[in-house]
Amino acid sequence: MSDIVIRPLEQSDHAEWRRLWVAYLKFYNTILPAETFELTWKRLFTPGEYEPRGFIALLDSKPVGLTHYMYHRSCWAEANNCYLQDLFADPDIRGKGVGSALIDAVKQEAKAAGVTNVYWMTHETNATARKLYDRVARRTGFIEYDLL
Repeated sequence: MSDIVIRPLEQSDHAEWRRLWVAYLKFYNTILPAETFELTWKRLFTPGEYEPRGFIALLDSKPVGLTHYMYHRSCWAEANNCYLQDLFADPDIRGKGVGSALIDAVKQEAKAAGVTNVYWMTHETNATARKLYDRVARRTGFIEYDLL
């Protein structure tokens, strides 16, 4: 079996990061302006406790997945929370452990930062991802609302 390597994003990953993030956004029928891509890429490398961070997954040295995560304060605890905002694995390698490995990398990074609450959300129709999530995490029952 091939080894999955998870590592922090590096500047040299820009083209593959963009390819993977475009595929993720396409899954959610979302198109973002070029300025948002540029700003997000810049933020991923900007120092700061609350700036987003990312990991890339490699399978046989080929980039096949990514995740973005960020820390934020809570009124319910002294420690920060970690929000896993984006998680994507190329469709042709799903089921090989990439998503699970990316989640675990965020969990370990959060633990090293003293953060015990890592959470995320997905669309209710995302059955493939929900199979993984049901296996590696507990479903909280909360329902999200947005103000448009």
